[in-house]
Amino acid sequence: MRIQRQKVKLSYINMAQRTPKGDEFMLDVATARSRILENLPLCGQETVALTAACGRTLAQDVHARRANPPVCVSAMDGYAVQSADAQQGATLRIIDEAPAGRPSTRTLQPGECIRLYTGSQIPNGADAVVIQENTLLAGQQITLTQPATTGQFIRKQGQDFAEGAVLLTAGRRLGPRDIGLAAAGGLVWLPVFRRPRVGILATGNEILLPGDTAPPDGIFNSASFMLSALLEQEGAQTVILPVARDNATSLSNAFAQTHDLDMLVTIGGASVGTYDLVRPTLEKAGLIQNFWKIAMRPGKPLMSGTLNGMPVLGLPGNPVAALVCCLVFVVPALHKLMGRPVSDSLETQTALLGADVKENDQRQDFLRATLQTNAEGHLVATPFARQDSAQLNILAQSQALIIRAPHAGAEKAGAPCRILRLP
Repeated sequence: MRIQRQKVKLSYINMAQRTPKGDEFMLDVATARSRILENLPLCGQETVALTAACGRTLAQDVHARRANPPVCVSAMDGYAVQSADAQQGATLRIIDEAPAGRPSTRTLQPGECIRLYTGSQIPNGADAVVIQENTLLAGQQITLTQPATTGQFIRKQGQDFAEGAVLLTAGRRLGPRDIGLAAAGGLVWLPVFRRPRVGILATGNEILLPGDTAPPDGIFNSASFMLSALLEQEGAQTVILPVARDNATSLSNAFAQTHDLDMLVTIGGASVGTYDLVRPTLEKAGLIQNFWKIAMRPGKPLMSGTLNGMPVLGLPGNPVAALVCCLVFVVPALHKLMGRPVSDSLETQTALLGADVKENDQRQDFLRATLQTNAEGHLVATPFARQDSAQLNILAQSQALIIRAPHAGAEKAGAPCRILRLP
């Protein structure tokens, strides 16, 4: 099925702007993030069954089909009474029993009561419930050991929500509690945004599938599977495309097979080496480049653009750099495609440094780190001594990324820092 993409006006195209060559023209992370998110089209809507809606993003507000509770019900096991004669020591005659789902047809009169259970409909004439612990039962009558007040232990009709009330608002990612609320409102089908189809294309002559017979210089394709797992967790429907080799023909053939995608993520081949052919090959295929190169470590050779209306993000080939860039740029773009609210900035939190850090250069650093809580209850982020962007073992041991601003000075252990938690 060919996806029809919304035609959008790209403000950065109007003046035929291109990112100039040279590190002095690298975009800062915030600007790059903003330009990626600008003008991204929403995916279309679809209607899914309640049982299939968990994890999806709601496309429209949904309203309750009826109130909850639909009638006034008892909050406890006990007796329906009239509060006017429900005084301590009063004796009341039991005239009926009304289990939940089988309401009484009797109308309560003074001096009478009706046996109820949690969820039982309040009978006509009653305005309070006496819990059974506050009564003494003798045959077909009870004696109250505590008085009752008007409305006591009664859940009013619509106390949870009224008929027609907005239960869930558009843009919300539905979780198990949301599904329960929708079911309580009588909803069977929910309008959601379609899961974006994201293609992941690794490039390189040395890249192999895990399990392949590997030559000495072969590298298993860890990045594609890692990014696929992350994006699936965030709500995408990912397609791991066959590895494209370092030649224009292989790359062109790969790009020709992306017409049914909502977004394409490439891995590797976006730098300036002889065999880094992703960008020029995409440009020949019609790529409108947004920018190339950002002031970020790891992740400088990051590319953004559109190919026939499809957003394209070119990530670095090193797997750690690819994951960091995916967290910072691809995940928020995915959220926007799905109609989810996206913050203008990264959602970070404060911690204390667990080790000294050196002064920073012009690039924003994302340092892999472990997290612990110290004796005073403060969160401590300790960066690994080695930050090589090809070391997946260190990445797997990390719980967060310490974010260091460009040109930040050296800091001692114990100084405050900002962290981005890893999923």
